[in-house]
Amino acid sequence: MFSNRFNRWTVAAIALMGTAIATVPGSVLAQTPDHPENTAAQFPTRNDLKSLTGAGSYLAARHASVERDAASAAAFYRSALRTDPKNNELLDRAFISSVADGDIDEAVKLAERVLTIDKTNRVARLVVGVHDLKVKKYAAAQTNINQSIRGPITDLVATLLSGWAAYGAGDAKGGVATIDKLAGPEWYPLFKDLHAGMILELSGKEKDAGTRFERAYKLDDSMLRVTEAYARWLSRNKDSAAATTVYQAFDKKLARHPLIQEGLRETKAGKKMPPLVDSAQAGAAEALYGIGATLTRRGGEDLALVYLQLSLYLQPTHPLALLSLADLYESVKRPQMAIKVYERVPSTSPLKRNAQIQLAIDLDSADRTDEAIKILKGVTSEDAKDLEAIMALGNIERGRKRFGDCGATYSQGVDVLPPGNDKANSVWYYYRGICEERSKQWAKAEADMKKALELQPDQPHVLNYLGYSWIDQGVNLDEGMKMIKRAVEQRPDDGYIVDSLGWAYYRIGNYEEEAVKNLERAIDLKPEDPTINDHLGDAYWRVGRTLEAKFQWSHARDLKPEPEELPKIEAKIANGLADDNSNSSAAQAEKRKDDGKGG
Repeated sequence: MFSNRFNRWTVAAIALMGTAIATVPGSVLAQTPDHPENTAAQFPTRNDLKSLTGAGSYLAARHASVERDAASAAAFYRSALRTDPKNNELLDRAFISSVADGDIDEAVKLAERVLTIDKTNRVARLVVGVHDLKVKKYAAAQTNINQSIRGPITDLVATLLSGWAAYGAGDAKGGVATIDKLAGPEWYPLFKDLHAGMILELSGKEKDAGTRFERAYKLDDSMLRVTEAYARWLSRNKDSAAATTVYQAFDKKLARHPLIQEGLRETKAGKKMPPLVDSAQAGAAEALYGIGATLTRRGGEDLALVYLQLSLYLQPTHPLALLSLADLYESVKRPQMAIKVYERVPSTSPLKRNAQIQLAIDLDSADRTDEAIKILKGVTSEDAKDLEAIMALGNIERGRKRFGDCGATYSQGVDVLPPGNDKANSVWYYYRGICEERSKQWAKAEADMKKALELQPDQPHVLNYLGYSWIDQGVNLDEGMKMIKRAVEQRPDDGYIVDSLGWAYYRIGNYEEEAVKNLERAIDLKPEDPTINDHLGDAYWRVGRTLEAKFQWSHARDLKPEPEELPKIEAKIANGLADDNSNSSAAQAEKRKDDGKGG
């Protein structure tokens, strides 16, 4: 619940397919940075390529592949191939890297060379077939696509593409028959009915199309594109009320999906909505997107990348394919490439706003925070109640330690929270409380933490934060300790929460029995955290293990602590800790109790 990133809209075609996934050779994911401050390899210039030997180009290409920089890998492999044009391995790698980079025109040229050597290369056949389909060479498309078959998923993709090629050639009946002949796993019929319905729809057989859409909808009414296709058909062939009902049923499963919201607005206005696709190329792009999006979420990133790039080759502005491709890049930790893809989402798409939010999150991760904040402020200025955008903005500001700003941003969200849904609302008070505490507004922070617990009792992160804060201040010691223990009971393997327990014992002076034990356990769980290492050093010093204390402090120093903590750590390395006497935290805590401020 308390993740820095809220879940993005679900855009995959379905949540099926736990089946085995065919993959293409090598690591083919791409990143092509646009900004000089990025740490990834930069795209090679012509001069870079000219200055390299064949061996140098090959080694550079291999390095780029390891870094998942497909654009650079493709350029270097092609450079190496020019010096050794008969090297089949270089040819294959240059081809695959070009596909991964989305340079399909170049990939087609290389695929044709691959096929002169190996007529059975299935990926090359698929790429050439998709190119044929794009340029309306439908007979050639069918021939090549039909030779790209090799497994459950590729069989399905090839059959759907072949069906669309037949439709493009004027043989809609043959296209549907091709699709219907395919037998296979239990999840095939969903795709078969959806695409047969779309072909029938475009060929004017609306009644038959409706039968197929209805059948697909009954198989899985949670599939976004099935819902859209069926509702659109209903709006033209039945009535708007029937279409609205289908959209509303989906909205109950996944609230406020932008495409569903658009459909609801259109059908409630009585509009007859056009088919989901309008050509053989768009239908084929839909097939490639549907399977590619599903593979992205099932661990088949390499093959998914091929399908999504081919989908966008056929339909460059397909918003769902773009979002799925960006999602794929994020899943392999390539936010720079995701940024480029999000920027391609058409401004007219209902999904543009979602793309903007994710774009901002990725920009922030690439240290382009000011750009990210500008985008999110633009989104929230258009809709002051856009809680997802407000949360994303607050999270970025909090992550960048702009605590005054994030407190105000979360307040904007709190002001428009919907009634009820206590668990979802709790996070707003928790995050705002953090910003208030860090900006030295403890009274407000304490009230928000208490409110968060009122809405979601026993939430471990809130228990930990509030309990730790009380003990660190020397107030409400018993209650604070109970809170932290409850947090640890729920999250015994969370190093940060275990550290809080150890540090709480330290603050009340229980060094030997509990502080050291729990802080050592926290180090086991989070060995690279500077704060935990610093805390353990303090505890070691208090129990007389001074050499170990200085080792922990030195380690904390080397782990890049907060700038304001570094001088304190260096002073401890040089001089140790002051005597633990009346100025100790425990003594201060007792003094606060006597003053009526704690316990």
